Amino acid sequence: MTKKLTIVATAPTSGARARRTSASGCRRSTAISLVAVAGLLLAACSQGLPKTSPPVTVAPTFASSKTTPPKPDVPVTWPLTGVVTAKLVERPALAIKIENPREGRPQTGLEAADMVWEEVVEGGVTRYVAVFHSTIPGEVGPLRSVRPMDPAITAPLKCLVVFSGGEAPFVNAVRAAGLQVLSQDTGSAGFFRTHSRPAPHNLNGTPSTFLNQADASHKASPPPQFTFARSAALATAAVLGTPAHALSITMSGYSHPSWTWSAADSAWLRSEASAPAMSAAGARLSAQNVLIMRVNVVNTQYIDPAGTHVPQTVMIGSGEGLLATGGKTIKVTWSKASDDAPVKLKASGVDAVLLAPGKTWIQLVPIGTGSFTVS
Repeated sequence: MTKKLTIVATAPTSGARARRTSASGCRRSTAISLVAVAGLLLAACSQGLPKTSPPVTVAPTFASSKTTPPKPDVPVTWPLTGVVTAKLVERPALAIKIENPREGRPQTGLEAADMVWEEVVEGGVTRYVAVFHSTIPGEVGPLRSVRPMDPAITAPLKCLVVFSGGEAPFVNAVRAAGLQVLSQDTGSAGFFRTHSRPAPHNLNGTPSTFLNQADASHKASPPPQFTFARSAALATAAVLGTPAHALSITMSGYSHPSWTWSAADSAWLRSEASAPAMSAAGARLSAQNVLIMRVNVVNTQYIDPAGTHVPQTVMIGSGEGLLATGGKTIKVTWSKASDDAPVKLKASGVDAVLLAPGKTWIQLVPIGTGSFTVS
């Protein structure tokens, strides 16, 4: 709004006083006029200016508290051992039947296996299903025939199964389980006889030749069969188990393997009866994990040339067992839902049993005719 300016005029006087008054009045009038003009101009300017907007408050920018967490550092490991590797080689597992009578020892290449399953066959002799993946030896043997429980052992691996022959129903069962069969009897490449032993204990094989025969549906690496801890110290038996020094096992009246813990080797060392179990290359057979599974063994209708029924280990179902890792043992229960399902392990208060990274031997100890002790 424009301010109202009132100017009061005075009457003129005579003489010098009048002149002084006149001059003073002029000066006052001029000053008042200037003030009035300035006031009018200021009022006019203020009317023409836009109204001032209220200040805008800009909130400071902070980093979101819901940032994406970094990805966990999960190392690359071999599926059958849990051992860290700089590079995982994509190739199938080789499940190879290797014999274990006195005449077949020492075996060739057995020390390189990631997993070894020991099963009872005719006459109480034991045979191995040795699984190779992370390390491929130059030679393996002696190779022998397939047995009725082998499909349930090997089907979860989706692998190549190598053997020298066997009853037609057993061979067909391996194929029906989705596995690729490489057999000497059918002319597969890679089998040869050595001159160090008499037949049938002298049939060896070349793993690289077996791998080269993998068909299109059997070239992938196997899925894990057990769950491994990040380190041996974090394995379930190492954390919750009872200290142990030795495992004495009776597989049959013929077979009495044992295992002794070696802290220096960070491994369980195998013996056959009282003799150290060695490979043909002079390496002691050893494992980071020894799993004992109590299993039922039944006779099949098939009879071997000696007139003995061929036994079959019952793999589908559940049972009791013992896991030895890191100089300790823990009781476990095992279960297997189907031929192509891996063995699951549980322990008291633990839903998932963790093994130590490294090699695993599985002892399929018959209920009734087999036993084991821990000391």
